[in-house]
Amino acid sequence: MNRIIYQTESGGVAVIIPTESVELALKDVPEGVTYEIVSEADIPSDRYFRNAWVMGDCCVDHDIDKCKQIGHDKRRAARDEEFKPHDEVIMKQIPGADADAAEAARAAIRTKYEQVQTAIDAATTPDEIKAALEAA
Repeated sequence: MNRIIYQTESGGVAVIIPTESVELALKDVPEGVTYEIVSEADIPSDRYFRNAWVMGDCCVDHDIDKCKQIGHDKRRAARDEEFKPHDEVIMKQIPGADADAAEAARAAIRTKYEQVQTAIDAATTPDEIKAALEAA
C-alpha cells in the first residue's frame, strides 16, 4: 500500500497512511508543501530513530548526525540510570555504605559508556548506532 510523505516545518517527516485512496488523503498534505507518494517498503519499519527521518529522493532516509544525537541522548540516559544508586551513596554519605566502592563502580560505568560513545561517533549507519547502544 502507498503512503504520502512530506517534510514538516520542524524538520521531521510526516507519513500519511491513506484509509481509502491516496487521492483522497492528499487533502491532508498542507498547502504548498512538496510531497512524495511512496511504497510502504520505502519507509523504515524500525521507528527507533524516527526523529532523525528526512525525505530522500524516493523514500525516507536517516540523517546520520541526528541519529548520533539521539544515540548520545539515549546513552546519557542509560548511564544516568546506572549511576543513580552509586550517586545516592556518595551524595548522601550513607553511614555503613562504601563510598570508595561506589566511586569505583561509577568509574567502571564511565569507561563502559565512553566505549559506547566512541562506537556511536564512529558509526556510519543507524544500525551501527543501535548496536552500540544495545551492547551497553
